[in-house]
Amino acid sequence: MSAAPSRSARAAVGRLMLCLLAIGAIALPMASAFAHDAKPTAAKPLGWSYPFACCANYDCRTAHTGEVLEKPEGYVIAGTGEVVPMTDKRVKDSPDGEFHWCAHQAGLDAGKTICLFVPPRSY
Repeated sequence: MSAAPSRSARAAVGRLMLCLLAIGAIALPMASAFAHDAKPTAAKPLGWSYPFACCANYDCRTAHTGEVLEKPEGYVIAGTGEVVPMTDKRVKDSPDGEFHWCAHQAGLDAGKTICLFVPPRSY
């Protein structure tokens, strides 16, 4: 009696390996689609994670001074001129008290705000 695997057993193992490779090929790009972290600040020394709904690993960043302006009509994105009303659902509370802007990076919506994290308003 031979201890060599049968042809059907080798075929089954081959199909299993192919399935595992396919799953890995699909899962690997998805890992990079998770939200990324904001840089640490004095208020949040360990940083914080942008919500997935706002960021796909490269859409969000801390806005530098003057990039987001608070005006009576809303928040104005200086680089694009886009006005995001203060009551807009895209406006979120900033966990670290800094402005963070999440925007589409390519395509027809490039530069359009996805989410805007704002510090507490001063009165």
